[in-house]
Amino acid sequence: MKTTITFPYQSQHRPGDKSLAAGTNALFARYEEIAWAENLEWDTRYRKHRLLGAGSQGAVYLAERQGADGFVRQVALKVFSPETYSSDQAYQDDMARVAQVSGRVAVLQCDNVVDIHDFIEWSGIRLMVMEWLDGYDLREVLSQRMLDRTRETISTERWEYVNRVILTAGASQARLKPGVAIAVLRDCLAGLAALHHAGIIHGDLKPANVMLTRTGSAKIIDIGSSTDLRRTSPRRVWSPAYAAPEVLKGGENTPRSDLASLGYVLVEMLAGRPVFEGLSTYRELADAKAVLDRQLPELLPPEVSCNELLLNLCRRLIAPNPDDRIPSAEAADVGRKGASDFHRQLVKVNLASEYEHDIRSWLEHLGT
Repeated sequence: MKTTITFPYQSQHRPGDKSLAAGTNALFARYEEIAWAENLEWDTRYRKHRLLGAGSQGAVYLAERQGADGFVRQVALKVFSPETYSSDQAYQDDMARVAQVSGRVAVLQCDNVVDIHDFIEWSGIRLMVMEWLDGYDLREVLSQRMLDRTRETISTERWEYVNRVILTAGASQARLKPGVAIAVLRDCLAGLAALHHAGIIHGDLKPANVMLTRTGSAKIIDIGSSTDLRRTSPRRVWSPAYAAPEVLKGGENTPRSDLASLGYVLVEMLAGRPVFEGLSTYRELADAKAVLDRQLPELLPPEVSCNELLLNLCRRLIAPNPDDRIPSAEAADVGRKGASDFHRQLVKVNLASEYEHDIRSWLEHLGT
């Protein structure tokens, strides 16, 4: 371990103090050196276990941070790939942007945004150390495989409850029941509100970037595409199917762009089908998003489309014109006719449940 001493410290125990044994004297001297040093440096060890996912930005691994005396902490370790950059300098410049945004996310202390532990340079390659979340991303949750696994794993009685309250069959994949879908939405809105207050745009909200944890809450993950609201980023990474229409047309990501992306995720959770399946070009996607708000009654199941409050919430999130969208994540959650109003509506008609407990219990029954 390397230490830098920046000011002297006079201990109450002197080297010749007979109250301390010789060995203790030496150990205490090292303690003083470390405790009063302003800068500390040491090597940190990580052991990779398995690949969690890979994409254009790089690969994410489940890893162990190995400390002293047998201490081990599981983390998610993202290794940023330089493959898609035009030069080493372009990679380094973009990594500086990611590092700056990551540092601001790291101090948010928001339960609904992934915790960032460190940003590392090793042999020129950048790595991000994040909390490891035990659970499933929404892409997995909404799959037919998850529905089949749930049915096969739990008892018939429990399955009937899950199918009625949490997860059921949709048009082409699993869908979340409205109360649970809005619970997930509200967690995501809380995460977005924290990011936006800090001047950060997520920029790539999609089912794969929302984790449903075994504690029963949802967290926004993968902030590698996030940008600083105060400055234009020369390089942007986003998923066309979930990008707002103005982004598809070359415009900048804004807080309302994030809300539109989250709105598409909400519609998919409720409909049980990818909203823009089969569309491949930006023009096709932009045209489909321009009329989606008018097609919701036919796209959504009857239990959703018959609820005017829920239908209008979806429409106000995905409005093609950003000026027509709900103005902020807080307004979408607790504003008039927002997500919280829908939950209160369910309480009044005795259809509400303890959503976080229900999700936690369901995922616990699925096992690892």
